Amino acid sequence: MVKLSLLVMLVLTVLISMLLRWREQRLPAVAAQQRRLGLVARGKKGLDRWVTAAALATVLTLAVVGGLHWLRVWLE
Repeated sequence: MVKLSLLVMLVLTVLISMLLRWREQRLPAVAAQQRRLGLVARGKKGLDRWVTAAALATVLTLAVVGGLHWLRVWLE
């Protein structure tokens, strides 16, 4: 079960990061500001995106796996 939850977290992190990047590119104000950033600032922005995606993936994984666990407890 632990390996499955780690795999789910990894997949969710990648998907959420892709969605956050797509959202940043679609917003005109953020996209215009991102073009003017230096190399270090772009790297920091990318790192922030990945950390945010990992945090959201962790919360979602905990909710899903915890929900499945409590569902199994209540059905017994």
